[in-house]
Amino acid sequence: MVSTRSMEPRIWLIAGPTASGKSALALRLATALGGEIVNADSMQLYRDLRLLTARPSPQEEAEAPHHLFGTVNAADGWSVGRWLRAATAVLDEIAARDRPAVVVGGTGLYFRALTVGLAEIPQVPAEVRAQAGDDYDRMGEMDFRGRLGAVDPAAAARIAPGDRQRLVRAWEVFAATETPLSDWQNNGRPAIAPGSWRAVALEPPRADLYARCDARLAAMVEAGVLDEVSGLVARNLDADMPLMKAVGLREFAAHLRGETTLAAALAAAQQETRRYAKRQTTWMRGQMADWPRLTEIDAEAQWRQFVALNPALTP
Repeated sequence: MVSTRSMEPRIWLIAGPTASGKSALALRLATALGGEIVNADSMQLYRDLRLLTARPSPQEEAEAPHHLFGTVNAADGWSVGRWLRAATAVLDEIAARDRPAVVVGGTGLYFRALTVGLAEIPQVPAEVRAQAGDDYDRMGEMDFRGRLGAVDPAAAARIAPGDRQRLVRAWEVFAATETPLSDWQNNGRPAIAPGSWRAVALEPPRADLYARCDARLAAMVEAGVLDEVSGLVARNLDADMPLMKAVGLREFAAHLRGETTLAAALAAAQQETRRYAKRQTTWMRGQMADWPRLTEIDAEAQWRQFVALNPALTP
């Protein structure tokens, strides 16, 4: 184990697109430092879909303490603010134990909330929320997104296609406050003090990342991901719940309904995963431009790059 008593920071941030190897890197770092891992992935919060969301396995979780993984009921949709409050409390507890924390995930807004801040947004009146939802249903996504883009271009560009919940949320905040949601999100105070953390973003070659995405989805099918999807679908949750937007869920659910073959569902899920990885990478380039990059995808080469950036990690 590497000694950390004279090392700073006490908080390590590891961000990256899906399938980039960030979870393995986080576990290796936590093991080397005697640290604890904190989840910063909006899908891995939930108890359902361990395989589809690529949550750490029980064996991996046994190698180091893990926090905020699989702790939330899928019927209880968490916001960025709710995650931030929970993560801040966990980080305080880890600091009280005099152990380093490794925050890892692919949800860029979580990292932004930690390092830049998240302002408290005033409560939106019920009638404004209802009107925003009605507008979306009446206008359709394309026109609704265009209207949002005129007042909050950052949100319109950031929110993924088909994400009705976040599009409506962004519009309702503007409608209620006359201030774009993106401005609210940029006007908070950092949850972790500058100088207390060190960050790295994983950005492996696109072809290698896409190949990893495809292989991982195929392995998920072999490991029983259809049973997971079937179990979640059987709960009949509201389609706007965050976990119901997990990448690959829609495609595999269509197969379970008999609407497509397994091969076609897998190919469609692989394509969606590649698109998702591209969106994550694009977001990181824009919002984490000053974070050091790891460009390798092989685990050993990735670790060597990481240690080169942080020489104090050398035993």
